[in-house]
Amino acid sequence: MVAMKGEVMLIDLDPQASLTLALGVPPHTVRNSIADVLLNSASLLSTSRETYVPGLDLVPSNSELLLTERFLPTRNNYKNILREAIDDTHYDTLILDCPPSLGAITQNALIAADILIIPTTPDYLSTYALRSIMGLIGVIRDNDNPQLDYRILVTMLDQRIKSHTTFDKQLRATFDNTVFATAIQVDTRLRDSAIAGLPITHYLSHTRSAQQYRALAQELAQYVKSK
Repeated sequence: MVAMKGEVMLIDLDPQASLTLALGVPPHTVRNSIADVLLNSASLLSTSRETYVPGLDLVPSNSELLLTERFLPTRNNYKNILREAIDDTHYDTLILDCPPSLGAITQNALIAADILIIPTTPDYLSTYALRSIMGLIGVIRDNDNPQLDYRILVTMLDQRIKSHTTFDKQLRATFDNTVFATAIQVDTRLRDSAIAGLPITHYLSHTRSAQQYRALAQELAQYVKSK
């Protein structure tokens, strides 16, 4: 869900809980997680917590999501659980961080979302995997969420590697304006910011990667505004 202003809720839907950890929350300390929303009908507000960034709240993840993926399809109307939970929130913007698998949790997210951002590295295996994602988008549009839009984000781009620049150009030629003009280049300070538990824009606000993420946010905001 995207509105790009005011209060923002991040929802970590990945059992690896990388987003949760990157915001300074050890997953093993989480007692109420997104799993409670998907399996036990808890509200997003009851499982959310404030972060160190003003106006940014987090619904954390933990290892319970591994069971959620297995048992979620046994619930009635399971594909719409997340969408219904989101309808009960007051946030202007909700960002759903999905697992890399295309299972029941990811389906819930795509049915609830307005825009899917597909991060891909500029290499053969990642670009090949886009076929599966495009197929899933088609299924979701046909059966559950006809308004679902998508944009592709090139990440971990290393312009010193010829194959990276080649695949980047091929992606843009193939998918045209569905690829963000902004690309995120390789930067070891992104890993450092995750260790610090802060977004790169707050950890080292003047670095190249911080500037690139700001440019990405502005590009996405402009796109949403045009819809």
